[in-house]
Order: sequence, then structure tokens, then C-alpha cells
Amino acid sequence: MLIVHGGPGTGKTVVAINLLVNLTKQGLVAKYVSKNSAPRAVHKSKLTGSMRRTVFDSMFVGSGVFTQTPENTFDALIVDEAHRLNEKSGLFSNLGISQPLEVIRSSRFSVFFIDEDQRIAVQDVGSEEEIRKWADQEGAEVHVLNLVSQFRCNGSDAYMAWLDNVLDIRETANPTLDATDYDFRVVDTPDELQQFIYEKNQERNRARMVAGYCWDWASKKDAKAFDFELSHTFKHKWNLTDDGGLWMMKPDSVTEIGCIHTSQGLELDYIGVIIGPDLLVRDGEVVTNALARASADKTVQKKKELLKSAAGRAQLDLIIKNTYRTLMTRAMKGCYVYCTDPETAAYLRHRITHPV
Repeated sequence: MLIVHGGPGTGKTVVAINLLVNLTKQGLVAKYVSKNSAPRAVHKSKLTGSMRRTVFDSMFVGSGVFTQTPENTFDALIVDEAHRLNEKSGLFSNLGISQPLEVIRSSRFSVFFIDEDQRIAVQDVGSEEEIRKWADQEGAEVHVLNLVSQFRCNGSDAYMAWLDNVLDIRETANPTLDATDYDFRVVDTPDELQQFIYEKNQERNRARMVAGYCWDWASKKDAKAFDFELSHTFKHKWNLTDDGGLWMMKPDSVTEIGCIHTSQGLELDYIGVIIGPDLLVRDGEVVTNALARASADKTVQKKKELLKSAAGRAQLDLIIKNTYRTLMTRAMKGCYVYCTDPETAAYLRHRITHPV
């Protein structure tokens, strides 16, 4: 078994896909596995014309399909975004024992690409510790590698380190964001965010807006309703429509607001991030509020119960911070941020040495 660590933009998915290609060329039966359907949908779209749909569907699968698979059925299972693996599978989370265990048991060789700082739901169990636990039980020999080169965020390791610091995920040597080729800005209004993204999207259809899950999905029941009404001219809907997971690629989706589920594991040129009331700054301290998340947000499932204990509060705190860290690292060239809270916006601007 191989565990591959890599932060945002270190090429985990590129390596995973190339590994799948090379193992398949050798006549081995290998599959690409991801919990999130959006990356699989994007890969499928890009492979249209070069691969039959039935072949694609057999090679790119979800992480919950191995609950009944006999031992060593496959030569290799390659798990992308393995930090998003769950314990149970199925619509009602009542199938199987553990997704990491079932992957290990179902294949002769398993690869887990993980970034533990992108665990964004209480159900996410894909840590190295958890994966190793099941590997030891199954008698698998464990190897660990690291991807360290940064290709996203204009290759700026400084931006990544600053983001960890400014979101209070960990202390780094980058308390301020110094001059960099990466275009990071804190905008004053949602209209300004919208304007930036619309303009950048004209270049290559690779600019989108995303937000923390703090707004209810009103448009699900009322197609005429807007989920976001942040100004007279900023009125948008969530991207949660039946688009087959291709929200990031649809030309007209620039008018929709994406969420963590349709953007994690994928990348753009420019990202516009709306930070909602679930992450605030008070007196220079980053504080989170899981109760500000929308009622439909399952990433903070049983939040009221978790808030009763220190461990539960710490878990929710990290999930919210990781969510924004993930959203703010989706783009190659630039990230624009609008905060619904003025004090939070002022804090971010203060941490930029050369604010735009």
C-alpha cells in the first residue's frame, strides 16, 4: 500500500490519472476511485471521444462500491482525495465497515492520495493514521511518499503558508502576504467580486465564484428564487443543479455560486470566494460558528451535539477553516475574496503587505 501526501496544487490528480494509464497499459486491472463525483465527471468529459462510456464507467468509480467485493479482486485501486473517504457507505451510511479497509482488502495494491488539511466534513476519516490502522490489520506493507512541488497558486508556497497562518490553521513563518505573482485581493462589495470573475472568465471560461455553505438552497423548491441576494445587482443561485458534476466547465455556470462539493479536487484560473458568517475575526482572533452553516449542510452533521464537547468544537472549527482553505486554493492565477463581515475583511487586508 502506498500513501502519497500532497497539498493543493501539487499534482495529486495528475499523478493518479497517469498511474491509472500506465498500470492499464501493463495489462493490470486498475481503477480510479474518488468519493466526490465532480472530478470523475470532469475527467469523463475530457475523455469523450477517446474512450467508450462503458469503459470509462468501469475505470472511474465512487469510493463506496467495494463493500461486497471479494479480496484482491483488482490489481490496483488508486484513491484520489482519499482524505474524503467515509467510514460507512450507501445512501444512508449503513453499508460496509470502513471505506479505507474495503479499498485495501479489494486490491493487491492500493494508493491513497491525501491532504489531511482538506478534510472538510465530520464524516471524513481518510487520515494516514486511519488508513495505516486498516493496512496493519490486513497485513499490507505500507510505503509513504510526498509531493512537494507547488503548481497551483502561481507556484507560491508563500501564499499557501500565509493562508494556513491567516486562517489560524497552524503557525508559519508567513504572517503577512508579501508581494507575489499570485493575484490575491480582498474586495469591498459582492458586485466587485462578480465583476472580477466575469471579466476573468472571458479569457478561458476558467473563473468561478464559490462560497461557504451558509446560504439555504431556496431555489431547489422555487426555481425563481435566488439563494444569494447580497446587493441589488448580486443575485445568484447555488450550483446544486443536475449538471452531472460539470459545474466548473459549463459556460453559463459563471453566474452560479459553487460549493465545496463541486470544486474540491478541481482547479480554475481565478476563484472568487465568499466568506460567510461561519468564519469571523473578532479582536484579531479567527472564530468559527458551525451554527451559521445552512441546515442542509451535511459536512457539519450533528453540529449541535458536537458543540457540547471541546473535542467536537475543535473538530467543527477545523472543518470550517479547512473548507475555506480548500476554496481559496482552487485557482492557478488569482483569488478574490469578499467577506460578509467587515471586521473579517479588515483583518485579511491588514495581513497583506501590499494590498491592492
